[in-house]
Amino acid sequence: MANLQDVAKAAKVSKTTVSRYLNGSLELPAKTAEAINAAIKALNYVPNPHARRLSLGRSDTIALVVPDIATPFFATFVAAVEAEADRRGLSLALHATLNRPDREMSYLDKIRHGAADGLIFVTNHEGSPELAEKINAAGPCIVVDEDVVGTEVPKLFCDNEAGGYLAGRHLAEAGHRHVLFIGGVDQMISGARRYAGFERGMREVAGEGARIERSCGPYTFEAGRVAGRAFAARDEDRPTAIFATSDELVIGLFEALRAAGLNVPRDVSVVGFDDVGPLHLFAPAVTAVRQPVRDLGKRALELLLESRPDTPGKLPQEELLTVTLIERDSVAPPIERT
Repeated sequence: MANLQDVAKAAKVSKTTVSRYLNGSLELPAKTAEAINAAIKALNYVPNPHARRLSLGRSDTIALVVPDIATPFFATFVAAVEAEADRRGLSLALHATLNRPDREMSYLDKIRHGAADGLIFVTNHEGSPELAEKINAAGPCIVVDEDVVGTEVPKLFCDNEAGGYLAGRHLAEAGHRHVLFIGGVDQMISGARRYAGFERGMREVAGEGARIERSCGPYTFEAGRVAGRAFAARDEDRPTAIFATSDELVIGLFEALRAAGLNVPRDVSVVGFDDVGPLHLFAPAVTAVRQPVRDLGKRALELLLESRPDTPGKLPQEELLTVTLIERDSVAPPIERT
């Protein structure tokens, strides 16, 4: 197959001249343009769209780094970004890190030296100065869902504090005064903000007499099982309600509670967070704070494209999406026990 150099040779011009003529960045005398067109036709030359985009300084490819693609949250998020990229005629290069810092750093190095036009970065653990430095050097980028302290890029989160607040008020209004909060750590924006909102919501209704226990840890099925087993092992003075701050935690928690013969909401009320998984199919259906994950994916790509250097106007450093409380059947007033 003929290449750009073959066309240039046949038209008796430079390769650069042919390239600039084809991408529209150079006006030529009619005679020269006719010679190039004749060479293209004679050689049956078909321009390489990828090479052409690179010559224009873009690849029409967006890099997406996520911790996982197996969980409902991240699978839904990736699907939403992919759908928006497809609508805009863009390609998506997906990198799943298994939530490991070493893989994150490796992918960031590859993306920095690759041909992506921008990066959507998602982590699910506490960041580091080294990670922040690499993100800042990666080119156009947006950090989504979980913060990386020290990054100087636009950030997009769901309103974690409002979600915690809704859950706290809901449990307190149902009469709960001794509750357990599971999931997250203060070093992560999701954990810190969800807990702060939860405490505020509880105390607005229940006052300072509210007792809030906290079990910190990752947003995983196993962490939910561990918390559920520890809860079930307590013979007395158990909390009457649990706020499990991810779908995975809720699923693991329910497994452990059922294995111990405990009933929701008779023995303990439960509120979840995310509501991306099929919590409405549980028995009972689980009350949960819903994150708009599809909107999060769509807006992430929009915000990345708006943040390109050639786009005028200064973007806000942090944008929050609204969450909602979906009331179902897993919350009931606590039973007085003697």
